[in-house]
Amino acid sequence: MAPVPVGLKERVYRMLVRPTLLDGADCWPIKKTQTQRLMVAKMRMIRWMCDFTRLDRIKNEVIRERIGVASIEDKMRETKLR
Repeated sequence: MAPVPVGLKERVYRMLVRPTLLDGADCWPIKKTQTQRLMVAKMRMIRWMCDFTRLDRIKNEVIRERIGVASIEDKMRETKLR
């Protein structure tokens, strides 16, 4: 079985994972702890997609730039402003 390309994993993240994480975020009273938990969950999924672990010591910003994914806080603000 051939490995799944990163581009396809990125599309799956944008189409399925991120909307699931942010479901109902427009009406939540967001707290710092909840934002932090969402950021941790998102980065775990992105690291899993790219086959990176925390032991690889690659910064989150570098991974986000490589994949081209915006931060979860920005997306939550966008959904609230809609």
